[in-house]
Amino acid sequence: MIIEKVLNNNAVVSLKDQQEIIIIGRGIAYQKRVGDEINEEHIEKIFTLKNEDMHNKFKTLITDMPIEYMEVSEKIIAYAKMKLGKKLNDSIYIHLTDHIHFAIERSKSNLPIKNGLLWETKQLYKDEYEIGMEALNMILEQFGVILPEDEAGFLALHIVNAELNEEMPNIKKMTKVMQEILTIVKYDFKIQFNEDSLNYYRFITHLKFFAQRLVKGTHYNQDNDSDLLNVIKEKYPEPYKCSVKIKRYIESQYTYVLTEEEMLYLTIHIERVVKKSK
Repeated sequence: MIIEKVLNNNAVVSLKDQQEIIIIGRGIAYQKRVGDEINEEHIEKIFTLKNEDMHNKFKTLITDMPIEYMEVSEKIIAYAKMKLGKKLNDSIYIHLTDHIHFAIERSKSNLPIKNGLLWETKQLYKDEYEIGMEALNMILEQFGVILPEDEAGFLALHIVNAELNEEMPNIKKMTKVMQEILTIVKYDFKIQFNEDSLNYYRFITHLKFFAQRLVKGTHYNQDNDSDLLNVIKEKYPEPYKCSVKIKRYIESQYTYVLTEEEMLYLTIHIERVVKKSK
């Protein structure tokens, strides 16, 4: 492979199948110029970002970024993929690296930022939050900097963002919607959720994708489920009444109208999670 552009001592741009790739490695560009052969023994990571805008942002980010930030970010992302068993959107390499750099700089300047969604993140995204806590250990090991728990929450939301391929403002709005619905259910039935149960996990998953549709303004494909909804309404009257409360709240706060299909699945999930929490 040939160097097409030198970004810094640790990063170069090359071509593969006529597409730009970014190659990372300690000292990979030391005393090298455009046109020189890349020493493949120095290659630590190759990035191929198909989105041109993401690709250009990534090049801009790492031009002046010390390689240690990219290294710890890569460790965290690899750990997240292993723990979650999911693919993550390539944008996480940009957003996570940039956030870690900014968080460490703020810590050194004694300018911490409180995370207003920390409690919700711990409740709704347990796996991602645990990854965020482990990420703080990796950052401590790499930089000797102790970041507060608030940062574990921020890192968790970046991971959720990469899972769902959403922008951070949407993730924050989704988290708020999910928590509001859980609060309505909890107080309507006067229960505490069994957060370790499979039904609670399924309910959270359902709410996650419902909230995603809400922020995008989309719905399930509208099918004629009136008959089935009537059966569920008769079979589970209290969960259905709770679904109606949620429907009215969502309409008043977000001008989003739940379809019959959404009411159907919401009622079923409420029945299951309430039954197992009593």
